[in-house]
Amino acid sequence: MSRQSPLKAADGMTGRMHAFRMRSVGRTHQGMVRKLNEDAFIESPDTALWAVADGMGGHKNGDFASAMIVQRLGRIAGAGTAYALRREVARQLALANEELLTRAQDSSRGPMGATVAVLTACGGYYSCTWAGDSRIYLLRKGRLRRITSDHSVVQSLIDAGELSPEEARHHSKAHVVTRAVGAKAELLLDTANGELMPGDRFLLCSDGLTSVSDDATILDLIADKDPETAIDGLINHTLSQGAPDNVTAILTDVLNEGD
Repeated sequence: MSRQSPLKAADGMTGRMHAFRMRSVGRTHQGMVRKLNEDAFIESPDTALWAVADGMGGHKNGDFASAMIVQRLGRIAGAGTAYALRREVARQLALANEELLTRAQDSSRGPMGATVAVLTACGGYYSCTWAGDSRIYLLRKGRLRRITSDHSVVQSLIDAGELSPEEARHHSKAHVVTRAVGAKAELLLDTANGELMPGDRFLLCSDGLTSVSDDATILDLIADKDPETAIDGLINHTLSQGAPDNVTAILTDVLNEGD
């Protein structure tokens, strides 16, 4: 079932108000290999917030970590400005980071953490906040752009020109992240912001999708398709490729109020 929320934005040139509607649909699947789904996601149209969290592979209680992050983000009641909303996202993630570190120290379960990618919308603008290799894409006017940059070993090698994106997907350290909630005492987050446009489509996903799908495949699966068909296509394609990891995806569309 898709979720919807209204947004209003002022036109900086004319002062006229444009009414947007945000519509989203999300899916998660444990995949074809894993016995436990350590992914979690949230769709919160009332606060215009969407997020994907992916429990860190090899760490006990990855499912607990991703669930805690989503629960923390679900406590956000909204904010008057895009900046305030982004700041509250960072605050809740910092609290989740602190709690995960404390729980790990107070038990014999070992470290517990998760990557996270958060999309918020307010006042006609979007904001993305992330740590790790869960991603956010923007499909605008037929072109797919990755907003986030992975915090991972292989992304560092790509940036250095030592690996191609295709080689990175098959690298022995393809799933080794350099940032995550619950990994270190200081949580480092990256952010990116921009203006919303009617017709925009955002994709949030865990690396269970991107490890078996390149950007061209993702574009083909989500462009010019209704959200339910597109989201099912993403999950089914991942399963057809063997789905060695959990997979989660959210599609969020920006519509005119009258659409």
